[in-house]
Order: sequence, then C-alpha cells, then structure tokens
Amino acid sequence: MSQKIKIIGSGFSALAASCYLAKAGYEVEVYEKNATVGGRARQLKKDGFTFDIGPTWYWMPDVFERFFADFNKKPSDYYQLEKLDPAYQVFFDQNDSVIIPGSLDEIYENFEKEEPGSSEKLEKFISKARDNYDIAIKDLVYRPGVSPLELVSPQTATRLGRFFTNISSEVRKEFSNKKLRQILEFPVLFLGAKASDTPAFYSFMNYADFGLGTWHPKGGMYKVIEGIKDLAESLGVIFHLNSPVEKIITEKGKAKGLLINGQEHYADIVLSGADYHHSEQLLPEKLRQYSSDYWQKKTFAPSSLLFYVGFDKKLKNVTHHTLFFDSNFEAHAKDIYDAPKWPEDPLFYASFPSVTDDTCAPDGKEAGIFLIPLAPDLEDTPELRERYFNIILDRFERITGQEIKNNIIFKESFCVNDFKEEYNSYKGNAYGMANTLFQTAFLRPKIRSKKVEHLYFTGQLTVPGPGVPPSLISGKLAAGLIEKNEKK
Repeated sequence: MSQKIKIIGSGFSALAASCYLAKAGYEVEVYEKNATVGGRARQLKKDGFTFDIGPTWYWMPDVFERFFADFNKKPSDYYQLEKLDPAYQVFFDQNDSVIIPGSLDEIYENFEKEEPGSSEKLEKFISKARDNYDIAIKDLVYRPGVSPLELVSPQTATRLGRFFTNISSEVRKEFSNKKLRQILEFPVLFLGAKASDTPAFYSFMNYADFGLGTWHPKGGMYKVIEGIKDLAESLGVIFHLNSPVEKIITEKGKAKGLLINGQEHYADIVLSGADYHHSEQLLPEKLRQYSSDYWQKKTFAPSSLLFYVGFDKKLKNVTHHTLFFDSNFEAHAKDIYDAPKWPEDPLFYASFPSVTDDTCAPDGKEAGIFLIPLAPDLEDTPELRERYFNIILDRFERITGQEIKNNIIFKESFCVNDFKEEYNSYKGNAYGMANTLFQTAFLRPKIRSKKVEHLYFTGQLTVPGPGVPPSLISGKLAAGLIEKNEKK
C-alpha cells in the first residue's frame, strides 16, 4: 500500500511538491484554507477585469521548463508565453525615464546613452552574472540546505569573495550614473533585502533580468498555477478547498495527520507549504524547532500595499511593468529595513497587464496594479491605504502627463492585515525571509523537522528562498528529501 501524504497549502511550492510526490507513487492530498488554489498567487476577477493578486513577474523561464520537463511536459502544454519588449520602464521624473528593452544588445545601447562607456562595463557585469546564474540556478539551488558542504565545489571555491561583498558595492564600483545603479540594484529586491545586504553572488538576478528577459503568460500568472494544478490532478493529487488546518496531529514525536474543521485526517507524512512560522504554531510548543526570538531576529522581506484598479480608458506613457523611482531610493529602503515605518515618499511599481494582454480588461479599458513595498507588521488602516493611494496617483499623473483619478471604475486594496489573514503570513510579510548572507542555503529554516518525524516544510521561508522560481525548486527539494528519508 502506498504511503499517504497530507500537504498544507497550495502555493507554488506545495503544488510542485504534490506533483513530484504523486509521480513517486504517494497518495497525495492538498488542503487549502482559501476558496481557490495558489497561495499568494491568486486572482481577482471583477467587472470583466482580471488581476494577479500576487506575483506579476515571470522571470527565469528555464526553471519553469525544467519543472515541466520532469513530467515530460512543456509550459506550452498549459499556457502561452510572450516575451515582453520593452521588458519594463523606469521613471525617475517627468520626461525622464529609462526603458529596458527585450534584447541584451538594445539594453547595452540604452545604458551607453545614459553613461558613455557603461555598455562595456555592463557586458562584463552581465558576463559575471551569467557565470553566477549557471552555478546557482543550474546547480546550487537544487541542493536541500542540509549541510554547508553543499556549497563547496570547484566552481564555488573560486568565487567565495562574491559571498563576502555585496551587490551594491559591486554595482557602484563600476557605474557612476545614479539611474543605472538603481536599475541594477532593483532585481535583488525580489530576494527580499537591500542591495547592500545581499551577497554579490546574487548578481545572477541581473542575468535573469537582462539576459533571460521578462515574460508574460497570457491570462496572467494564475494560468501557471492552473497549469500546475492540472498536472497534479492528472497525477492523482486530490485538492480540498476551504480547509484551514487547525492542528498538526502528533503522537510520540511523529506527525500523524491534520485536524481540519474539527475532523482528523490521518497520514503517514505531513508536508507544510504554508508560512513556516504559522506551521510550527500548529504544533505543541515543545515540538517547535524555532522560538519566537529566532523569528524576531530574522530579516524578513517587505510587505506591500497593493491596489487593483479598473480604469474606463487606455492609459498613456506606461508599459506592462512600470517602476517609479522618482523619490529617494535609500530613504525608502531605510523605512523598510532599518527604522520600520510608513515611507514619507515611497517608490512604487505599477503593472498594466492589459497593455499586453487583451484578456485582462474589457475593450478600451485598462487594468492597473499598484504596489508600494512596506516594512512588515506596520499599522494597517483604511485611512492609511487611502492616503497612500492618493500620494502615488498624484505622482503618477504628474510623471506620465495624464489625469486618471476620474477614470477609476473601482479599486480594491490588499495590505499587511490581509497578508496575515489570508496567508497566515509572519508579520504580514509578502515575500518570505530575505536572502542575506546569514540566511542563505543551510542557514535557512530546514525542510525536514528536527523535532517531529515525518514532518517537512516547503516554501519561501526555507530553501532556496523568496520568489516564484525558487518556490518551484523548494517543492522539488522537499519531495526529494521525503523520498530519500521516508522509504518503508
């Protein structure tokens, strides 16, 4: 008889793990607290508009290809991809922006226009970043964080220095133009920390950005979730929605199942893809690996204030992905990481998927997603949300040279309190635990519980870290450890 596995949550990591485990012959059931699968990667549909509630960037297409190839499938079996050109636009002020095209040669040209001589420096920088990418994404991140020896190889031995310097110093050593520096420091925000706290080895994110490009799945990122769910179901995975887990059942230090809506569901193995901190709260205190002090001392990725807005007209001077860096980059970072508070003059990001994808908005209308990065655990009130919505829309109108406030059909918001309520997110963080030097690889919370037998974890608080591609990889790593350790 095959072993039964119960999985908590249905985000990218849990979905990926469910596929690998079902393929390996386990009986897999997934329990999701919300009404739809996807975890943070859910979808909002309203009045003919479609919004991705969570991730909106499709980077590292090779990771998705590798995932589906493990099941003799391709992404195109489940969704259509389009490479964005331009990839995104960065505004620094009115009539002052830098466009990042879809090809590397054109990016070099645009850098050269901003700072003579910078294209040659960028070529060298991207060459290093590609080198790091080949080592990290094709090898290191597929190791489960069990031992520090996982990081030791002939390739990494010659690059140890890149772990002990940071992205910011590497960028500033080569580029004097402030705008170009900010563009090159931007991708590591996906890793959840300041560029000055992120090891230079993580410059592979710059290769993911410039070298591999930015893509869009037609219909939005949720199409990827639906594709993986379809794959999982074809492998025999069973999904249960509206099923919040109240307790991980244990007996003599062993995981035995889940308590859901007052009913006990027994299993041989439990895997949690829910927030790691929350998952441990489902255990008796003596069986938790990490104390409250442990979590308090960790550097968490930001939370976010998000708005999903339907406009009754097409907008001008925007691209699918648009960044507004017209305020002080360092000051906003300080308000997130050093002295947490609501930022006085926030940077923000806006996505208009309907620029590319006509399924995201009715004809002649525009779907807009606005995001302000915030420190976790801030006070979150309707009044604060409204105040910051007006702040960013005033700047948006000035910078892009158009009036849009009177063209709003509706808006929905999502912030710290929602991350806590909807996802049981620690302090309402949006992206998990940051990938700083002392929160990398084997220094992150472990996939396999040290205190409870047959209990495992996956997701952005464990290995390898924040982001959609790393979450897919985390699911594979968790499934691999289960197969290795749980053979009867």
